[in-house]
Amino acid sequence: MSNSLNSAIATFGASTKAKLSNKAATGAPEDQLRAPMEALFRDLAALLGLPDGVVSLVGESTLSHLKTRPDYAVTVRNALVGYIEVKAPGKGANPQRFSDEHDKKQWGKLKSLPNLLYTDGNNFTLWQNGTLQGAVSLAGDVETSGDKLSAPPTLLPLISSFLTWNPISPRTAKQLAETAARLCRLLRDEVTEELERGNPGLTLLATEWRSLLFPNASNAEFADGYAQAVTFGLLVARARGIELKDGIGKAALELRTSNSLIATALRLLTDDPLIQSALKTSTDTLTRVLDVVDWPTLTKGNPDAWLYFYEDFLEVYDNALRKRTGSYYTPPEVVAAMVRLVDEALRDPALFGRPLGLASRDVTVADPAVGTGAYLLGALRRIAETVEADLGPGAVPGAIAASAERLIGFEMQFGSFAVAQLRLLAEMQTLMSISAGDGRNLPTLRLFVTDTLGDPYATQTQFSGMVAPIGESRRQANEIKRGEPITVVIGNPPYKVDAGGMGAWVEKGSDTNKELLSPMDRWVPPTQWGVSAHTKHLKNLYVFFWRWATLKVFGSGWADATQEPDEDRAGIICFITASGFLNGPGFQKMRDDLRRDCSEIWVVDCSPEGHQPVLATRIFQGVQQPVCIVLALRKRAKDRSKPARVRFRALPEGIRKLKFDTLDHVSLSDSGWVEADKDWTASFLPARKGDWSLLPLSRRCSLGQAPA
Repeated sequence: MSNSLNSAIATFGASTKAKLSNKAATGAPEDQLRAPMEALFRDLAALLGLPDGVVSLVGESTLSHLKTRPDYAVTVRNALVGYIEVKAPGKGANPQRFSDEHDKKQWGKLKSLPNLLYTDGNNFTLWQNGTLQGAVSLAGDVETSGDKLSAPPTLLPLISSFLTWNPISPRTAKQLAETAARLCRLLRDEVTEELERGNPGLTLLATEWRSLLFPNASNAEFADGYAQAVTFGLLVARARGIELKDGIGKAALELRTSNSLIATALRLLTDDPLIQSALKTSTDTLTRVLDVVDWPTLTKGNPDAWLYFYEDFLEVYDNALRKRTGSYYTPPEVVAAMVRLVDEALRDPALFGRPLGLASRDVTVADPAVGTGAYLLGALRRIAETVEADLGPGAVPGAIAASAERLIGFEMQFGSFAVAQLRLLAEMQTLMSISAGDGRNLPTLRLFVTDTLGDPYATQTQFSGMVAPIGESRRQANEIKRGEPITVVIGNPPYKVDAGGMGAWVEKGSDTNKELLSPMDRWVPPTQWGVSAHTKHLKNLYVFFWRWATLKVFGSGWADATQEPDEDRAGIICFITASGFLNGPGFQKMRDDLRRDCSEIWVVDCSPEGHQPVLATRIFQGVQQPVCIVLALRKRAKDRSKPARVRFRALPEGIRKLKFDTLDHVSLSDSGWVEADKDWTASFLPARKGDWSLLPLSRRCSLGQAPA
């Protein structure tokens, strides 16, 4: 075997010497290695027992300047196994030691590949997911040794490891997140590079994407959104049991019936040859790697297997982005408690009188900032528990299928939107006892990529490409926002101070009819109240979402904002948000309006320690502001001249787990609530008289002065 190996290397050496010393040769030195390298791999494949013709090196000689395109894609029996990057002789094959800026940037991108061989003709290194797996150096020099060039016996095992690579199915959701993140990052880099080169298909797509969703999005931000759309689109296909081995086109076709938005993101890769060719490295690798994903293995009956999926994804994909966007999840203990309290309110004969609670067929639930779907997942589980207890386990699959029509989610960011789909599909699959191969039979989810705060009466513009289904998603969402009754709005809306201009229609009102009030106008205190200096605190995203929810669920100010008649609506809003509105002076009109709209309001102070508490005590580890859970309920025929009854309680000071344990036992009807002031604009905190001693120390010290 060694003689055969030496013979192959000698032939390679003679060929490279002739090529590199030929004065008529044109192009870079690494280009002269291409033909000899292809012949060498044919010889090495034969030495490894692979039949002639099963190993193919597909070259990209005309695109060698691209930082995200290796010189060769290598297939074995038409299945992609990896890539080869060829460098000039003498440069070496350890990309971690390269000093050239192009090479360093290229390595920063290519290290995401699961199987990559670097060579300069003299040296070979094998890298998998950025980790060195082996290195071999030839004896001699390809430029001068000719047929005296030789190789150590370790070369063949290294090449064998490269050619026999197969993707390994991730065993956990975390492993899948990390694998998908690396390849999504490579796709993002390819898209960015193609936009810089002026790829017409992607350039047009980016322009329309901006027109519809993100007017100020940079090329990098578009590349990020598009890469996540494709990556999570492939994962949704796998969640539905759709194989990827026959290509993205077939997966897109099968997805169209259940998800036109994600299907279109994938279809563009096959319908537009310029996009397909440009993104070939990353998309070919994505389909090869993700095709082996086995959904049941990932979940293993763990209901929270997907809880931190997007966090884990972002940590590998772009940790700076993760820090900028903050947490995408709410602790499951908080979600479970909020869902349970809503269910209790729905069941209570004196409040809503729905014996089946969230499982009632006339109860529609919406999360206006769905994130990764935690609250809709919580509602699904509550519905399953109720139906199983009341009607038996056999009734659960049908109830879950029916509930898909009554669970609605709005989301602006495509990444978290797609993760929400993954989590909900996985949960439905479990609750409905559907095997992985029958994923196509799962219900269609009512999740929409849209700006919740946007104008529900906006004229629909015609778009092409991927943004056409995004436009359709927004159109359908607007129909819901305009006309579909929603019983419960629940969630954890985004927090952002100084968010003026980000509230869209809710903040600014109609673009076409300036005579109409904006929804937020209703919460601006009159000048004579003397608190105008504090109204700047209303310009926070969570406040805009509170206003949207009161408009949609209670109909608060509907006629003023739309010129359509007000309706007598009943419903529930349950949010966890910053606590500033509970007693901040700038929120007096908001509190006044809530007291007039609602029948009952319950407030749970989740941050009794006050502002900037010790990290271990925080409900949200990265949030310094005090937070609270508020459940606001309106019955039909509410008399607006009578203020809502406001009740308050605080979780105990102490570590996070203590708060969670306490929250788990809170009931709307227990004795732990304290009555708040009844004055229209008063705080939602306990009155100074009577139960003052029950208020947490931090609140007693700062009542009326909590951060706004």
